[in-house]
Amino acid sequence: MRVPWQVRNTVMLGRHFVISLVLLGALGAGPATAQDRPITVFAAASMKNALDDVNAAFTKATKTKVTASYAASSTLMKQIEQGAPADVFVSADLDWMNYGSGKKLIRDDTRVNLLGNRLVLIASKDSKAANIAIGPGFDFAALTGDGRIAVGDVQAVPAGRYAKAALEKLGAWKGISSKLAMTESVRAALALVARGEAALGIVYETDAKVEPNVKIVGAFPADSHPAIVYPVALTSDGRAAAAPYLAFLRSQAAKDIFERYGFTFLIRPTS
Repeated sequence: MRVPWQVRNTVMLGRHFVISLVLLGALGAGPATAQDRPITVFAAASMKNALDDVNAAFTKATKTKVTASYAASSTLMKQIEQGAPADVFVSADLDWMNYGSGKKLIRDDTRVNLLGNRLVLIASKDSKAANIAIGPGFDFAALTGDGRIAVGDVQAVPAGRYAKAALEKLGAWKGISSKLAMTESVRAALALVARGEAALGIVYETDAKVEPNVKIVGAFPADSHPAIVYPVALTSDGRAAAAPYLAFLRSQAAKDIFERYGFTFLIRPTS
């Protein structure tokens, strides 16, 4: 049976219309999709509150979205090493950034030591502990009693490694190491104290300031552990579109936010 020409023309026009739409989509959607793709940031868990605000300010100023993944620096760097797509890496210590550098996972020419922090001892907000002068020979075991001290994993998590270094320098490691409740990140250690599941915790000052259910009861001497430094860099696979974000992290606007949360800004703002 022959198909009427009107039907044949309609089918042909329909096919041309569909093909045109596909071609337009291929030509037009590609660049738009690339442009709209969020910048992906892998950042130390302790940065969450401050960096969320910084990211919001960046998006407001540039209309570019940012997706942040927070965890221990060790976990994030291992994920990057295994191929996880990240444009920017922010570590809570130099060691894990150095690890990434050694593995050619970051762009060394974009690296900068951005922030500093302090190591503190915390207790639940209802604890009787207060105004503890931490120094050489301090008896952490007696202070803890039958309770435990929450801390990031001392073998991998930067906050845990700083804590171990401080306890060793103060001569307290052997007496207290069996009482440590080690966690996968500093925020997990913070949560244990906030929930009353650990008598004390060793975290960053900035962590303690954002958790209403804990209080700072003492501060570790700055010379009891390596300086707490947060380096930032583009990853080796990071997109060029992430460069303006890295520049924003160094701006006066970002400095104001970071300092509001208690971080120390280690560089001169660029704008």
